Amino acid sequence: MKHSKQIITAIIAVLVVSVTMSAISVAPNANAQEVTPFPSREKVITVTGNANSSVEPDLVNISFGVEIQEKTARDALAANSELMNKVIAAITQVGITDSEISTSQFNIYPVYDNYQEKETGRYVQELVGYRVSNIINVKTEKLDSVAAIIDSAVSAGVNRVDSVFFSLSTEVYSKLKDELLEKAILNAKSKAEMALSPLNYKIIGVKEISLSEFSMPYPTPMYDMAYGAMEKSSAPTPIFSSDQDVSTSANVVFLIGSN
Repeated sequence: MKHSKQIITAIIAVLVVSVTMSAISVAPNANAQEVTPFPSREKVITVTGNANSSVEPDLVNISFGVEIQEKTARDALAANSELMNKVIAAITQVGITDSEISTSQFNIYPVYDNYQEKETGRYVQELVGYRVSNIINVKTEKLDSVAAIIDSAVSAGVNRVDSVFFSLSTEVYSKLKDELLEKAILNAKSKAEMALSPLNYKIIGVKEISLSEFSMPYPTPMYDMAYGAMEKSSAPTPIFSSDQDVSTSANVVFLIGSN
């Protein structure tokens, strides 16, 4: 009996030692998890900067041409070509070069007359001729010659003046775009600094920049000009250009920190 108690006591001692060693081996891992630092979140402010400018255009685009109708396609083409040659000669005399002239539209199509027969009551379509339309576009930096270009073209036979509008050349456009983008970003920075000042924060970096598309007003052409009245009048056609309003914006995400 005494021997059995000794055996039970020995087993209990072994179990106690085993449990103690297990506790010791787990403790370091538990302590390691407790001291693992939690990652801090970035502090940011998002601001949209804007910039705009008004600039005088340096290009004018004039679209005009000749529309002729004859009984046959050959006659319509011949008559149209004769008039267009006179028009080209007229506008070159006021300083327009071949490089400033391009064909924007050329069409030839049949013209039909629709009527109802008295005997049968049927609707009949009859070919009565062909119409040829030849529209050219003049794109030039000679803004002071706009009135002279239109008047000389109408006098030479132009019977369609579709549009006149002003725009910016590629060189002016690119330079203006770069200038406005820089101003938009500086505007965003200024806004951010003003917003952070009362909060005792400051800009410490830039996380992201998103640039918007360069915005220009769509040109507004002058349609249906009274070319008949211009041809009869001895006074030059008054055409005035207007400044082009352009704008852009930049969305900037700034990293911020306390002062």
